[in-house]
Amino acid sequence: MAHKRDREATRTALLDCARVRFARDGYDGASVRDVAGDVGVDPALVFRYFGSKSQLFTEAMATSTASVVLPDGPVEELPAKLLHDLVFEDWAAYAGEHPLIAMLRSAGHEDMRDRVREQVCNGYLGILKELANGNDDAELRTELFAAWLLGIGILRTAVGTPTLTKATEQDLMPHLATVGEALFGRAIPVPADSPGPEATP
Repeated sequence: MAHKRDREATRTALLDCARVRFARDGYDGASVRDVAGDVGVDPALVFRYFGSKSQLFTEAMATSTASVVLPDGPVEELPAKLLHDLVFEDWAAYAGEHPLIAMLRSAGHEDMRDRVREQVCNGYLGILKELANGNDDAELRTELFAAWLLGIGILRTAVGTPTLTKATEQDLMPHLATVGEALFGRAIPVPADSPGPEATP
Protein backbone atom coordinates (compact mmCIF):
# COMPACT_ATOMS: atom_id res chain seq x y z
CA MET A 1 0.00 0.00 0.00
CA ALA A 2 2.87 2.39 0.85
CA HIS A 3 4.44 1.65 -2.54
CA LYS A 4 1.18 2.54 -4.26
CA ARG A 5 0.94 5.80 -2.32
CA ASP A 6 4.52 6.68 -3.24
CA ARG A 7 3.80 5.92 -6.88
CA GLU A 8 0.67 8.08 -6.85
CA ALA A 9 2.50 10.90 -5.09
CA THR A 10 5.30 10.81 -7.68
CA ARG A 11 2.80 10.75 -10.53
CA THR A 12 0.95 13.72 -9.05
CA ALA A 13 4.21 15.63 -8.58
CA LEU A 14 5.16 14.98 -12.21
CA LEU A 15 1.79 16.29 -13.41
CA ASP A 16 2.05 19.40 -11.24
CA CYS A 17 5.57 20.20 -12.44
CA ALA A 18 4.67 19.42 -16.05
CA ARG A 19 1.69 21.78 -15.86
CA VAL A 20 3.91 24.63 -14.73
CA ARG A 21 6.56 23.82 -17.35
CA PHE A 22 4.06 23.60 -20.22
CA ALA A 23 2.30 26.75 -19.06
CA ARG A 24 5.53 28.73 -18.87
CA ASP A 25 7.50 27.29 -21.79
CA GLY A 26 4.85 25.81 -24.09
CA TYR A 27 4.76 22.26 -25.44
CA ASP A 28 7.88 22.62 -27.57
CA GLY A 29 9.89 24.49 -24.93
CA ALA A 30 9.27 22.04 -22.08
CA SER A 31 11.18 18.77 -22.05
CA VAL A 32 10.55 15.49 -20.27
CA ARG A 33 14.05 15.75 -18.82
CA ASP A 34 13.21 19.13 -17.26
CA VAL A 35 9.99 17.81 -15.72
CA ALA A 36 11.77 14.76 -14.33
CA GLY A 37 14.54 16.98 -12.95
CA ASP A 38 12.00 19.18 -11.17
CA VAL A 39 10.73 16.12 -9.31
CA GLY A 40 14.13 14.49 -8.88
CA VAL A 41 13.44 11.29 -10.83
CA ASP A 42 14.89 9.65 -13.92
CA PRO A 43 13.25 10.71 -17.23
CA ALA A 44 12.58 7.03 -17.94
CA LEU A 45 10.07 7.07 -15.09
CA VAL A 46 8.04 9.74 -16.88
CA PHE A 47 7.71 7.50 -19.93
CA ARG A 48 6.88 4.55 -17.70
CA TYR A 49 3.98 6.47 -16.12
CA PHE A 50 2.71 8.38 -19.17
CA GLY A 51 4.08 6.64 -22.24
CA SER A 52 5.02 9.80 -24.13
CA LYS A 53 5.54 13.52 -23.79
CA SER A 54 2.26 14.06 -25.65
CA GLN A 55 0.32 12.00 -23.11
CA LEU A 56 2.05 13.77 -20.22
CA PHE A 57 1.00 17.07 -21.77
CA THR A 58 -2.58 15.93 -22.28
CA GLU A 59 -2.96 14.74 -18.69
CA ALA A 60 -1.14 17.70 -17.15
CA MET A 61 -3.29 20.24 -18.99
CA ALA A 62 -6.54 18.26 -18.81
CA THR A 63 -7.80 20.46 -16.01
CA SER A 64 -7.04 23.71 -17.86
CA THR A 65 -10.56 24.15 -19.18
CA ALA A 66 -12.25 22.91 -16.02
CA SER A 67 -10.15 25.34 -13.94
CA VAL A 68 -11.81 28.31 -15.59
CA VAL A 69 -15.14 29.32 -14.13
CA LEU A 70 -16.77 32.23 -15.89
CA PRO A 71 -17.53 35.12 -13.53
CA ASP A 72 -21.15 35.41 -12.50
CA GLY A 73 -23.23 38.54 -12.02
CA PRO A 74 -24.66 41.09 -14.48
CA VAL A 75 -23.28 40.68 -18.00
CA GLU A 76 -22.26 44.36 -18.06
CA GLU A 77 -19.74 43.61 -15.30
CA LEU A 78 -18.14 40.74 -17.21
CA PRO A 79 -15.49 42.77 -19.10
CA ALA A 80 -13.95 44.15 -15.90
CA LYS A 81 -14.04 40.73 -14.25
CA LEU A 82 -12.47 39.08 -17.30
CA LEU A 83 -9.69 41.67 -17.38
CA HIS A 84 -8.90 40.84 -13.76
CA ASP A 85 -9.05 37.06 -14.27
CA LEU A 86 -7.19 36.95 -17.59
CA VAL A 87 -4.48 39.49 -16.86
CA PHE A 88 -4.03 40.11 -13.14
CA GLU A 89 -5.11 37.01 -11.21
CA ASP A 90 -2.21 34.84 -10.00
CA TRP A 91 -2.83 31.29 -11.25
CA ALA A 92 -0.04 29.50 -9.40
CA ALA A 93 -0.77 26.10 -10.95
CA TYR A 94 -0.12 27.60 -14.40
CA ALA A 95 3.07 29.55 -13.63
CA GLY A 96 1.01 32.58 -12.58
CA GLU A 97 -0.89 32.94 -15.84
CA HIS A 98 -4.54 32.39 -16.61
CA PRO A 99 -4.98 28.83 -17.96
CA LEU A 100 -6.17 30.21 -21.29
CA ILE A 101 -3.03 32.32 -21.76
CA ALA A 102 -0.95 29.31 -20.71
CA MET A 103 -2.78 27.12 -23.22
CA LEU A 104 -2.06 29.60 -26.01
CA ARG A 105 1.67 28.91 -25.60
CA SER A 106 0.95 25.39 -26.84
CA ALA A 107 -1.80 26.16 -29.35
CA GLY A 108 0.25 24.45 -32.06
CA HIS A 109 -0.46 21.15 -30.32
CA GLU A 110 -3.75 19.76 -31.67
CA ASP A 111 -5.16 18.77 -28.28
CA MET A 112 -4.49 22.20 -26.80
CA ARG A 113 -5.70 24.05 -29.89
CA ASP A 114 -9.05 22.32 -29.53
CA ARG A 115 -9.18 23.20 -25.84
CA VAL A 116 -8.43 26.86 -26.54
CA ARG A 117 -11.12 27.00 -29.20
CA GLU A 118 -13.64 25.37 -26.89
CA GLN A 119 -12.82 27.70 -24.03
CA VAL A 120 -12.95 30.83 -26.15
CA CYS A 121 -15.91 30.01 -28.39
CA ASN A 122 -18.16 28.13 -25.99
CA GLY A 123 -17.19 30.11 -22.92
CA TYR A 124 -16.22 33.75 -23.20
CA LEU A 125 -17.62 34.61 -26.63
CA GLY A 126 -21.03 33.16 -25.90
CA ILE A 127 -21.49 35.40 -22.87
CA LEU A 128 -19.76 38.49 -24.28
CA LYS A 129 -22.01 38.35 -27.32
CA GLU A 130 -24.90 39.34 -25.07
CA LEU A 131 -23.24 42.74 -24.72
CA ALA A 132 -23.17 43.19 -28.50
CA ASN A 133 -26.78 42.19 -29.15
CA GLY A 134 -28.57 44.70 -31.33
CA ASN A 135 -25.58 45.19 -33.63
CA ASP A 136 -25.58 43.62 -37.08
CA ASP A 137 -21.96 42.56 -36.61
CA ALA A 138 -22.30 41.37 -33.01
CA GLU A 139 -20.04 38.35 -33.57
CA LEU A 140 -17.23 40.49 -34.98
CA ARG A 141 -17.49 43.04 -32.18
CA THR A 142 -17.39 40.24 -29.62
CA GLU A 143 -14.33 38.60 -31.12
CA LEU A 144 -12.53 41.93 -31.42
CA PHE A 145 -13.08 42.60 -27.73
CA ALA A 146 -11.88 39.11 -26.80
CA ALA A 147 -8.79 39.62 -28.98
CA TRP A 148 -8.09 42.88 -27.16
CA LEU A 149 -8.27 41.21 -23.74
CA LEU A 150 -6.16 38.22 -24.76
CA GLY A 151 -3.67 40.49 -26.48
CA ILE A 152 -3.09 42.34 -23.23
CA GLY A 153 -2.38 39.08 -21.44
CA ILE A 154 -0.01 37.88 -24.15
CA LEU A 155 1.92 41.15 -24.36
CA ARG A 156 2.32 41.26 -20.57
CA THR A 157 3.47 37.67 -20.06
CA ALA A 158 4.65 36.06 -23.29
CA VAL A 159 6.22 39.18 -24.82
CA GLY A 160 6.86 41.33 -21.76
CA THR A 161 6.31 44.73 -23.33
CA PRO A 162 7.53 47.29 -20.76
CA THR A 163 4.54 49.59 -20.37
CA LEU A 164 1.84 46.93 -20.21
CA THR A 165 3.96 44.82 -17.88
CA LYS A 166 4.15 47.70 -15.40
CA ALA A 167 0.52 48.78 -15.81
CA THR A 168 -1.86 48.12 -12.94
CA GLU A 169 -5.43 46.96 -13.15
CA GLN A 170 -6.54 50.49 -12.27
CA ASP A 171 -4.42 51.86 -15.13
CA LEU A 172 -6.29 49.72 -17.64
CA MET A 173 -9.85 50.13 -16.39
CA PRO A 174 -10.55 53.48 -18.11
CA HIS A 175 -9.41 52.00 -21.43
CA LEU A 176 -11.54 48.93 -20.83
CA ALA A 177 -14.56 51.20 -20.45
CA THR A 178 -13.68 53.13 -23.60
CA VAL A 179 -13.05 50.04 -25.77
CA GLY A 180 -16.06 48.21 -24.37
CA GLU A 181 -18.41 51.11 -25.03
CA ALA A 182 -17.02 51.61 -28.54
CA LEU A 183 -17.55 47.95 -29.47
CA PHE A 184 -20.71 47.12 -27.56
CA GLY A 185 -22.47 50.46 -27.79
CA ARG A 186 -23.23 50.59 -24.08
CA ALA A 187 -21.54 51.84 -20.93
CA ILE A 188 -19.17 49.33 -19.36
CA PRO A 189 -19.01 49.75 -15.56
CA VAL A 190 -15.64 49.60 -13.86
CA PRO A 191 -14.91 49.09 -10.13
CA ALA A 192 -15.54 52.15 -7.99
CA ASP A 193 -11.86 52.50 -7.04
CA SER A 194 -10.77 52.72 -10.69
CA PRO A 195 -10.26 56.11 -12.36
CA GLY A 196 -12.99 57.10 -14.78
CA PRO A 197 -12.46 57.50 -18.54
CA GLU A 198 -12.02 61.22 -18.07
CA ALA A 199 -8.83 60.52 -16.10
CA THR A 200 -7.20 58.94 -19.13
CA PRO A 201 -4.42 61.19 -20.52
